[in-house]
Amino acid sequence: MHVTRFNEAKTYEAPNHDNMTCFRLQGKEASPCHQMWMGMSVFEPGGQTGFDGSTVEKIYLVIDGEITVFCESVDGVQSEVVLRQNDSCVFLIGEKRQLKNCSNQIARVALIMAST
Repeated sequence: MHVTRFNEAKTYEAPNHDNMTCFRLQGKEASPCHQMWMGMSVFEPGGQTGFDGSTVEKIYLVIDGEITVFCESVDGVQSEVVLRQNDSCVFLIGEKRQLKNCSNQIARVALIMAST
């Protein structure tokens, strides 16, 4: 077993991410997990990711606050939804997505994805 205490988690830089802090909790350099990794993103009010697709599936779980999620499926269908505490979503390979904190409170979101 490998435990990562949140107060000891290391931050990492993610491209196209603004007004937010990303923490690596498991996998990659944080632990010996090889098949997947888990992070925690802390979004300041107005914080957001870029509107990008990915080569791996991504699962997001809102821990605190709320996040507006914008999505464009691989066939071009666009959608938008607000996720609140304990809500989750998955993005499939190639789906474009953007997470944005449109509220005036901090939001914390867990991310789980396959290691690449």
